[in-house]
Amino acid sequence: MSDSDKALFTLHEHALEKEHEVCPECGEKLLIKNSKKGPFLGCSAYPGCQYTRPVVEHERIEDKVLAGSSCPECGHLLAVKQGRYGMFIGCTNFPECQHIEETHHQDDINIACPKCAKGELMEKTNRYGKTFYSCDQYPKCKYVLNYPPVAENCPLCQWPVLVKRKMASGEVIICPEKKCTYKRKAL
Repeated sequence: MSDSDKALFTLHEHALEKEHEVCPECGEKLLIKNSKKGPFLGCSAYPGCQYTRPVVEHERIEDKVLAGSSCPECGHLLAVKQGRYGMFIGCTNFPECQHIEETHHQDDINIACPKCAKGELMEKTNRYGKTFYSCDQYPKCKYVLNYPPVAENCPLCQWPVLVKRKMASGEVIICPEKKCTYKRKAL
């Protein structure tokens, strides 16, 4: 390795550290530090100075107010906002009003919740993008299925819902109750 290459790869002469030299709060040097969430810039006078910032500044998309739309709960305008799970339509009167519009209308499942019998099962998506089915009476009812429900009673245990699963042998209809062993091939 040549002398010029060694200078590029020494830790104390890192190229990004030279770009961000001075702490705006105390005037000390900023250093690239690592945490479990990734690299960040922190003041070299830590713990005396607590200044930190991300290495890469993410652009914040401003909320765009939707003209002619009003919140059904409080009457304020609705706006397109950016959250940690992506874009959504919510009330401009947040945090007083926490109304969020449904962004995609999936086909109604129309299957009654087998646990509480008051609500219906709804298709939802978790923060990792996986689809699951839960009662619309949440948090009163916490019934959840990880596979698509089928509106049939189980012939063995009479549970009012079965689920459709993809197995190595093909699609099967099974009972979601742990104690029940009902299983048949899907048509």
